[in-house]
Amino acid sequence: MWIAKHLRLSHSSSELETHTAERTAELQILTHRLLKVQDAERRKLARDLHDTFGQTLAALKMAVSQLKETCKDMSAALPIVSDVEQLADQAIGEIRTMSYLLHPPLLDEIGFASAAEWYIEGFAKRSGINVQAEITKPRERLPRNVEIALFRVLQESLTNVHRHSGASDARIHFQHKGDAVILEIRDFGKGIPEERLRLLVGGVTAETGVGLAGMRERLHELNGRLDIESDGRGTSMRATVPLAFRTLSVGDSRRVGSASASS
Repeated sequence: MWIAKHLRLSHSSSELETHTAERTAELQILTHRLLKVQDAERRKLARDLHDTFGQTLAALKMAVSQLKETCKDMSAALPIVSDVEQLADQAIGEIRTMSYLLHPPLLDEIGFASAAEWYIEGFAKRSGINVQAEITKPRERLPRNVEIALFRVLQESLTNVHRHSGASDARIHFQHKGDAVILEIRDFGKGIPEERLRLLVGGVTAETGVGLAGMRERLHELNGRLDIESDGRGTSMRATVPLAFRTLSVGDSRRVGSASASS
């Protein structure tokens, strides 16, 4: 009787583990699809902002220029027209920046390295953080999904540096090493408290945050990994993506959680 009960418990436990692994794999597939939809929507919104609002503002700018010429002898109206022209220029610049931040054209046209250099330069100006970057251009274009994943990791990591680190300096290094590409973002701020760092390194929890979870899922799909190191001298986020990767399938439970566990 004891043996039969033990066998039933073992069988139930095995079934539960299999069911959990299948549900986890399906959830990861759904997350990957949602991230792809998000990227597609960002690209569409960026295009719409540039093509629709950007063109409307450009037309407004031309109309204001004509009005300014008409009002050049009207001393009372000219300052107001000049203010409108300045506001139009500001709106055009903000729309362009917003569009490029959603999905920079350089990412599609030239590749990750050039898009990263552009983004880092703009980030440094907007945040006031001194960023030293060493971006080694790959010998050939990386696969599109690798480039998108790396760019989103760069964006999210620098956003975290600006919001949480208190750092005035940061360093970024990107290289092709062996059969993988490695992107490291390091700040020289206050670091992550030890207890929170354990939760972040341990895997996806409520403390992980949407941004970090998204980075891990993007890299997991590429068989990559995200490593986090932090102490009182700052924090390092390192994304490693093998160039000979495969996409996770629903039935592939062997890889479930490996990116999180290894981080």
